Amino acid sequence: MSVFTTTLNQIAFLFGFIVIGYILVKLKVLPENSATVLSKLENTVFIPALVMGTFIENFTIERIGAAWSLLSVSFIIACIAIPFSILVSKLVIKDKYIQNIYTYGLSFSNFGFMGNAVVSSLFPDMFFEYLIFTLPLWIFIYLWGVPRLLIADSGKKQTFKELLKSFVNPMFVAMLIGMVIGLLNIQLPKWSISLIKVSGDCMSPIAMILTGVVVSSISMKETFSNVRIYIVSIIRLIIMPTVFILAASFFIIPETTYICALCSLAMPLGLNTIVIPSGLGKDTTEAAGMAVISHLLSCITIPLIFSII
Repeated sequence: MSVFTTTLNQIAFLFGFIVIGYILVKLKVLPENSATVLSKLENTVFIPALVMGTFIENFTIERIGAAWSLLSVSFIIACIAIPFSILVSKLVIKDKYIQNIYTYGLSFSNFGFMGNAVVSSLFPDMFFEYLIFTLPLWIFIYLWGVPRLLIADSGKKQTFKELLKSFVNPMFVAMLIGMVIGLLNIQLPKWSISLIKVSGDCMSPIAMILTGVVVSSISMKETFSNVRIYIVSIIRLIIMPTVFILAASFFIIPETTYICALCSLAMPLGLNTIVIPSGLGKDTTEAAGMAVISHLLSCITIPLIFSII
């Protein structure tokens, strides 16, 4: 019971920031473009700082040795989850655009914003391994998820050069810099270490406030009466982690790899289904509803899953 309570308290703490973001928008304390500003801060400053600091501290020869197990399991899970997500989405709804939204949400959880926040809080000693574990997921997102599902029907088709360019983003660059500094054991000035650490500490609260800002623009009545959203959320939050737990019982999986995999699978539906389509002028009502319901349900499902294991 203590595991459930501890995890629930941490999730409730994070969810409190979602509520703060929601209230600030409703009270018009934050301007209309808050989501854009906060998203840019997250993606260009706070997440890269967290990633860089983690790799500077942990990227050593000894810890690299376990990377193959993490990458292999992550790749296998993605290869199974994607076809399953496509099938489920086709069964749930016929509309192609909504199908793509559901497919993306089921294939890729909020393992970035929410996952980073949960893992860094509950399993700080495993955060480096978690970042390694999610690398194949980011590759699938850049090469297939975003171009094929989120912008494919917008009239814009990505070239191979554009796909490669998508990898040159602040988080990936920060990871490479952190790898070099950590591997070569380069000693940085104290002020720069403090700057990186404090910036990284801002990641979790800002990510949750951003979620609250995003969901503040949708109709709660329509959202809570949409049965499809509940179906997809339950599959994402309960069925997929449970299937992994059962399947993993037949194999010998290192504990760290097991925890990293479960953390990525147990997270709610991601926010890219809102941020990217909104930038293309598409309707994000369904996607925002998915974010609201899945994040609400995750306050119970995440603590429950970790108390069970």
